[in-house]
Amino acid sequence: MGSYFHSVRLDAEKCKGCTNCIRRCPTEAIRVREGRAQIIEERCIDCGECIRVCPNQAKIAVSDSLEKLEQFQHTIALPAPALYGQFKGKHSVGRIDAALLSLGFDDVFQVAYAADLVSEATEEYMARVKEPRPLISQACPAVVSLIQVRFPLLLSHLIPIDSPMNAAARMAKDEATAKGYRLEDVGVFFITPCPAKITAVRQPQKHFVSYVDGVLSIRDIYGDLRQNLEREEGELPVRATATGINWGRAGGEARALTRGTTLSVDGIHNVISVLEEVEMGHLTEIDYLECQACIGGCVGGALTFANPHLARMYLQNLASAVGMEGRDLRSGKRLLHRYDGFQIGNEIMPRRPFSLDQDVARAITKLEMLEKTLEALPGLDCGSCGAPTCRALAEDIVRGLSSETDCVFRLRERVSKLAREVMELASLVPPAMSVTREVKSKEEEEAKDEADHHHPIFEPGTGQQG
Repeated sequence: MGSYFHSVRLDAEKCKGCTNCIRRCPTEAIRVREGRAQIIEERCIDCGECIRVCPNQAKIAVSDSLEKLEQFQHTIALPAPALYGQFKGKHSVGRIDAALLSLGFDDVFQVAYAADLVSEATEEYMARVKEPRPLISQACPAVVSLIQVRFPLLLSHLIPIDSPMNAAARMAKDEATAKGYRLEDVGVFFITPCPAKITAVRQPQKHFVSYVDGVLSIRDIYGDLRQNLEREEGELPVRATATGINWGRAGGEARALTRGTTLSVDGIHNVISVLEEVEMGHLTEIDYLECQACIGGCVGGALTFANPHLARMYLQNLASAVGMEGRDLRSGKRLLHRYDGFQIGNEIMPRRPFSLDQDVARAITKLEMLEKTLEALPGLDCGSCGAPTCRALAEDIVRGLSSETDCVFRLRERVSKLAREVMELASLVPPAMSVTREVKSKEEEEAKDEADHHHPIFEPGTGQQG
């Protein structure tokens, strides 16, 4: 089993063992043991659901700080499109970009602009490649990890085109070096709405290259950025169009495409439902499937600040204000040609964390044991055992990580059975004691009979003894 980097971490001191997280995790990657949650690394997809539902703030995302900017001579901010929807629609896209410079950045490169180009590259790929269907976007790294973990048969459906984040980082570095900066002196920092993109930067897929040098969360910089917006004025030119800006909300990717049938799904559990349909061979009439792990799209990320539903509206309004004026088809075509359509290798490998054993024969035997164990469990999926479902507990039992008595209902049954056995044992006596009692009982009966035989009997109505 390989090692995994995860941006989602557990603060054990804050964890109360409440089991909220185990119920919401889409890959059953969390168990509660000895009163504390534990994350199973090979199953975690860094979607941030546990961060959202933890009432004790025990789940956190590890990101970089602004201090890391000091490591580079020339720093470039890559704002995710979702960032623009965090400020109640009060400030324009160019104004927000300008405020980023006050945080210490030397330049800003809009990820939304890269999203414009990725949309065009996707259309060209769809026109050229007819199978399989539906094609699935790689823009959401949590969804890519989900497919690796739960739907490995669908890996071939992923479109081999880089994410706007990485495409933007690549172009930003090329522009900086064209200005005379050495590549090693250029630091590119993505401002992320979610922990999954932190992981995608820190541990990219095998054979993939990340051009991002650091990741800051929207939540961490929100306060300083808002103060800058209130205190200073000025705007930067906007290169992106409404198409690219709308990538920050659910449906934005799909609406960017002008051909084919598209479907947009947001929310990790909704995504799972749709991917199950695709895995069964359905939805082949869909050409493009946009899957967003967060409700509302990236504006609903676990590291954002604003209400996702309001942020979605604000972002849509800002996109409408930008419109399509900045679109330069000729320049876009040149860039797509230069970067080979941002195509990447289609070599994403499955994780297979649910395999019971490397040996097929032993795995089949363990599967039979799992089903038999599951039949003995109540099927309530209450989570009191520390596992999210009875099936997950059965799997842990077969793996030797748990016991059947971790289930409180099975424990009660065992205790009740043991109590009955103890009572039955308590009612038993040694054979010698049993014989003594039988003899004594027989003697008592004989004495009673003899007493009845010699007792005086009065004749009724005579007043004399018989």
